[in-house]
Amino acid sequence: MLDYQFPLWRPPSEGDNLILQATLGCGYNHCSFCSMYKGKGYRARPLDEVFADMDLAARDWPQAHRVFLADGDAYGLPAATLATLCDRLAEKFPGLQRVTAYATPFNLLRKTPEEMALLKAKRLSLVYLGMETGSDLLLRKIAKGSAKQMEAALLKARAAGLKVSATVITGLGGKALWREHMDATADMINRAPPTYLSTLQLGLEDEVAPRFFERFGPEFQWQDDRGVLEELHRLVERLQPPSPVIFRSNHASNALALAGTLPKDKGRLLAQLEAALTGQVGLRPRWLRGL
Repeated sequence: MLDYQFPLWRPPSEGDNLILQATLGCGYNHCSFCSMYKGKGYRARPLDEVFADMDLAARDWPQAHRVFLADGDAYGLPAATLATLCDRLAEKFPGLQRVTAYATPFNLLRKTPEEMALLKAKRLSLVYLGMETGSDLLLRKIAKGSAKQMEAALLKARAAGLKVSATVITGLGGKALWREHMDATADMINRAPPTYLSTLQLGLEDEVAPRFFERFGPEFQWQDDRGVLEELHRLVERLQPPSPVIFRSNHASNALALAGTLPKDKGRLLAQLEAALTGQVGLRPRWLRGL
């Protein structure tokens, strides 16, 4: 069994796959809403340590065919390092199909198209990107760069043939800015569609809440469940991406689980949201929700 350095986070879809810690912590770690790595310093693990983990995993699970490189933004490692890791994974796991990692928009913008293409050829073909919002105002409030950077990163990854699983945080704009949040997010996705799009509801751990509210100011008011459902309705209604986007709201924080492909399933998704808004469909109990 691998000796992970906790806390260890991974996307829901990677739960059945092999997880290897190529880095520890997050190389950015400034997002005001995020507590995932606030108590964990960032460093790239020495290759010999990662190789040793691969050897252990290959002994115990030689049939593993999908690998997630942790921690917070392993795609920020130099392309040559990532290529070496991918080569070693292909050697140790003959059935290897896919390698994935978290990425930030800054990681993607620093990579050249040639580096992205090289890594994709070595099976590092999908990254998980916290898009959070398409609103420039809100991105700056949460200390995650600008809308221009976020869109450029999405377009760059798309041009390189890299699949992107993007996450949007409902409730991020509170009661005052939710329309700005959803309209700008839909507009960005329509211009630069990711392969996958998922949502999660805003939640703040105690250690990050003061900084979050300091950046937003006293005007921030939490969205209730109805407000979040209205956000999702507005988002889905405005999404008309030029290529199919696989949409999910199955994260444990969500009040309502949704699944479909946009724009094909827009009508069905809107009907599900309308049924929830009118009380015809129950919501996930709060005791079952979490980050």
